[in-house]
Amino acid sequence: MNPADLARTAGRFAIAIVRHAGSMGILLAASVTALGDPRRYWRESVVQAKRIGVDSLGLVLLMGGLGGSVMAQQTGYQLATGLPMSLVAGGVVAGMLTELGPVMTAIVLAGRMGAGIGAELGTMKVTNQIDALLTLGRDPVVELVIPRIMGGLLTIVPLVILANMAGVFTGWFTAVSLLPMTSAEYVSGARGYYHTAALVFSLVKALAFGFAITFIACYVGLRADGGAAGVGRTATSAVVAIIVAIMALDVILAPIYKAVS
Repeated sequence: MNPADLARTAGRFAIAIVRHAGSMGILLAASVTALGDPRRYWRESVVQAKRIGVDSLGLVLLMGGLGGSVMAQQTGYQLATGLPMSLVAGGVVAGMLTELGPVMTAIVLAGRMGAGIGAELGTMKVTNQIDALLTLGRDPVVELVIPRIMGGLLTIVPLVILANMAGVFTGWFTAVSLLPMTSAEYVSGARGYYHTAALVFSLVKALAFGFAITFIACYVGLRADGGAAGVGRTATSAVVAIIVAIMALDVILAPIYKAVS
């Protein structure tokens, strides 16, 4: 690629970023404005909370439990040189609260609900159902976007808490089953590491991820076009964009934890 083509590609990419940022800003402003009357969206928010949270609970617990087990094993193997095995519990608690719990929960929801929301709204967009709502004088942001955002925010915090608990429990089970470690050593190590700042940070990340998942999925879904093929592209684009946003937020939020801990 010659310099001129590279410059054109970079220019198109920059224009696309600015265009999407502007469109997302408009949707965000409309969403904030729509929050003023909860009576218009709270019932549907409860329905969406059930779909996003309750229906994802089993998979979240499974992933959290597997994450805790892997953390315990890998930490124990690294400590085989003679360091105190109680550090295994510290590694599991630290990993689950500050990283694995929120991130794995968010990725589960991105794959399960991000694609679903994007495809659902995308289908409504390409079949002109959203235009029908506008014709009837109903606000699509209130009817479709706000309930999904509120459902995600209401459920991701308890999901992350349960994922953290599952990871710590399976970490204990793995440690006492596969490593030369007792329950007393694990509990002592967990108590030695745990502090409130880690839990608060975990929940802050949960809220940030929950908003990113639902908001981006709604945004991508509302921009769908091209019929059935477009809906398929929308679902894929939603998952990719959400995962990138999750990792970017993870990088941005990491210094905050260091500053407050």
